[in-house]
Formats: sequence, C-alpha cells, structure tokens
Amino acid sequence: MGWFSRWRRARAARQSPVDDRAWAAVVLRLSFLRTLPAADQNRLRDLSAAFLDEKSIHGAGGLELDDAMRLLIAAQACLLVLHLDLDYYDDWVEVIVYPDEFIVEHEYTDEDGVVHRVREPRSGEAWDRGPVVLSWVDAEAADGGDGYNVVIHEFAHKLDLRNGDADGYPPLHAGMSRQDWTDAFSAAYADFERRIEAWEDTLIDDYAAEDPGEFFAVLSEVFFERPDALHHDYPGVYRQLALFYRQDPLTRLRAAGAAVSA
Repeated sequence: MGWFSRWRRARAARQSPVDDRAWAAVVLRLSFLRTLPAADQNRLRDLSAAFLDEKSIHGAGGLELDDAMRLLIAAQACLLVLHLDLDYYDDWVEVIVYPDEFIVEHEYTDEDGVVHRVREPRSGEAWDRGPVVLSWVDAEAADGGDGYNVVIHEFAHKLDLRNGDADGYPPLHAGMSRQDWTDAFSAAYADFERRIEAWEDTLIDDYAAEDPGEFFAVLSEVFFERPDALHHDYPGVYRQLALFYRQDPLTRLRAAGAAVSA
C-alpha cells in the first residue's frame, strides 16, 4: 500500500469515523465479530470507514439503503482483508444491492455448439473489475448458524479474481505452498462431491460442488461463520484458509467460549 492510500484511509477514519452506536449494533448483530480481540475490532472499524469512503454502496430495484445497512455490508467485506490490505479491493468501486434475488441473463454454448440463453435468479454476483451485486434479503440472513453468508461469499470471489478467473486459486502469499493448497482443496472437493452424491448430511451448502471457485467461496463463508464445522470436516482446507486470510476464527471461537464458561 502506498503512502497516499495510507494517508487517505487514516483521514477517513479520523474525519468520517464509524459512529459508536452504529458499530456496537453491527458487532451485536454478527456473533463472528464479537469473537474478535479488541485490537482487531478497532482495526476492522477503521477499515470499514475507509471502505465506505472508497466504495459506493447503493440500492437498486427500489431498495433504499441506510447507513446501518451499508455498514453491515462493509464490516463483513473488510473482515476478509482484516490482516491483508484494503488494496485487495482496489480495482473496482461499486456495490449494488437489490431488495431480493435478482435476475441475471447469460449465454452458454453446449457441446453440440448450440447457444442457450438463460435467465436465472441470483443472491449475489461478483464481476471481474466490476461491481459486487447482492440481495439484501440474503445479506440479512448472515449469522444464521448455517454458515451461509452472501457478503463473504461474493467478496471471496473478488479475492479469487485478483489473479484471473474465480477458479478457487486466489493469489497466495509468499511462504504458502501451492502444492499444499492444491492437495487440500482437491481432496476436499472430491470428498464433498462424493458426500453430495451419497446424500450425506453436511452443513456446507451443496452449491459448493458447482465448481472449484464456488467451493472456495462457500468454504470461506463457513470458515468465518462456522469454523468449528469446517475444521471438523476438512482440517486441511481450514489450515490453508487460515494461512491465506491470516486469521484463526476457530481459536477465537474457543477463546470466547472459554471466557463465557469461566
């Protein structure tokens, strides 16, 4: 991050800080923020202020967003880069929020060369160097105990897109092993496909089996919302995500549980 970015974000935190009551409401709303240590909560608050300064978050389809709704989105988006850098989101500027699922039209060519035009509803979408699009109904469903989080999902796609396609292989940090990442995710993906075909119960959304890019995004949701479940099912993937996000939500969750029971 350059000096200008540092200066601008520090200025945003000073001149347009997140209101105490507004921040307390977001932390109260999202249990996975309450497990953050105080220093991390303060950092996330400043990152959220900078995010709101740099990005446009506006409603579409008749939805009127207020500051509380924008902050709820910003805080979750910034959670992914809490120990990375807001520059991971530097190649786009807009978040569009619809009241509910929105219709997307796209084309694909089948193996016989026939072009199909499809209209389908979606709860979220992330465009390469373009906006993040969200359904507010789905965004409000965050922290429901099932690991589902459309904001985390779409912003994980944004990180994945940093080095090309959303293929489940985001730009890894120096010191991370490409082979370890590939081995952990490939084995987990194969096992998850087997479990889906066998109709085995799992907290992880079936949509994760769509392709490796969706697998990364869905498991990122579970990593932050239900780290205990992800670690139980796929500890190798958990370790890789902990290295990538430079966070350990499971340790935070256990520490919070120990504090409550003490």
